[in-house]
Amino acid sequence: MASPPCRISLLLLSLFSLLLFSANSQSAPAPAPSGPIDIVAILQKSGQYTSFLRLLNETQAAEQINNQVNNSRDGMTVFAPTDNAFSNLPSGTLNNLTFQQHVQLVLYHICPKYYSMENLQTVSNPVRTQASGQDGGVYGLYFYGPAGQSNQVNVSTGIVNVPIYNAVRKDFPLAVYEVSKVLLPREFYEAPAPVNSPPPPRGNGTVGSGGAASAPATGSPAGSGSGKMSVGFGLVVSVISLWMGLFL
Repeated sequence: MASPPCRISLLLLSLFSLLLFSANSQSAPAPAPSGPIDIVAILQKSGQYTSFLRLLNETQAAEQINNQVNNSRDGMTVFAPTDNAFSNLPSGTLNNLTFQQHVQLVLYHICPKYYSMENLQTVSNPVRTQASGQDGGVYGLYFYGPAGQSNQVNVSTGIVNVPIYNAVRKDFPLAVYEVSKVLLPREFYEAPAPVNSPPPPRGNGTVGSGGAASAPATGSPAGSGSGKMSVGFGLVVSVISLWMGLFL
């Protein structure tokens, strides 16, 4: 039979084992679910994108980005100019743009697909942006790696050329890359194609091959010169006939 001190030791050991088992049997708390991606919160956290954030909100592009990255399998890529990039624009650049051009400028910084840095090194140019619609040749971006720098990618608009150094966010479905220049599209500097003038309205006449209107097919209009000549000639003939009848 165990002595009292031995009993106490066994009791303490059993109690310790029970507590240890109970602690281990409790499941670890589940990690808190991550919330939806918010481009505004991402850029605000970095603290150097005030001008770009203002344009994103004014044009409602921020809402468009959040909707797509949280509900699409394609993801998105955003090229975010810093405040210094906007400060280095020529004076009056943004003020001289219409609101529609502000929208196009913001959408030009957004690609409707997720691109990692490795993707950008091998992507086929031009790359469509949100300003392109279905035609990547219009408002498209061009990516290339400088010679001898396999890990570097430059982005070009045809007007602006800038290297991509820093990834503000690089995880799918949203990649956000910092750029030190505002990506001004070349379409802002190209003269628009002339609009063809509409054809002249068709009236009673039709336009012939020479461009002159031909007369209606119903004959000469009333009161024309040929009608007056016919009437005058007939009157002369009648007077001569009457004179000859009186004196012959």
